[in-house]
Amino acid sequence: MAQAWKTIESVSTEEGLLELRQRGEGDFLITVGGHVLMNSMSNRSEVALGQLACEPLRDLPRPLVLIGGLGMGFTLRAVLDALPAAGRVVVAELNPVVVGWCRGPLAALTNNAAADTRVEVEICDVAQRIRRYAKDDAVEKPDAVILDLYTGPYVRSHRRDDPLYGSIAIHTTRSALKPGGVFAVWGEDYDAGFARRLAAGGFVSTHHRSGRGGSGHVVYLGRKDAGRK
Repeated sequence: MAQAWKTIESVSTEEGLLELRQRGEGDFLITVGGHVLMNSMSNRSEVALGQLACEPLRDLPRPLVLIGGLGMGFTLRAVLDALPAAGRVVVAELNPVVVGWCRGPLAALTNNAAADTRVEVEICDVAQRIRRYAKDDAVEKPDAVILDLYTGPYVRSHRRDDPLYGSIAIHTTRSALKPGGVFAVWGEDYDAGFARRLAAGGFVSTHHRSGRGGSGHVVYLGRKDAGRK
């Protein structure tokens, strides 16, 4: 007989009640408004996202990576494992309680990736952080921007001014990256409109399918021309 889920902690958010649930020793769910955001037993596409984004950075002496969304920390763990020892990671996460979960009851899932000394966690909107990199020349630009957000690109994000996946945001992200930088995005399913906007925004783009509890999940990769600022 399957064990029942128990709620470890919950917090009210604008999108509904955000909950961490556990069943047995290592089976966890994060839900919001009753909808499952992530399951600790289904993380293949998060791992693939981190690995694919960091593959071009392996030979850099001290790469800097920005991750939007901490989740359970699987993408962060994959990034840390793929980067050279001197690599650095900034994680932009909206909910401080999620950071506490990743450093507390979820820590064993990722060998406590969120507490790694190479990681800086900032409680903020990742779109704001990207705009800062794009506009402030005094701030070091990242070698990769990785978006691992539960919405991902979809038809309602096609509008030009969508803060993450619209054409203006794609142009801003390109400006935020160093020459040769990587823009990597997790999606629940393939969105042809987003793929077209990546290419139109000056990225050399590809996409890869890697399941996260299903076969439809997609990793989009955009590469900025190494010769252009």
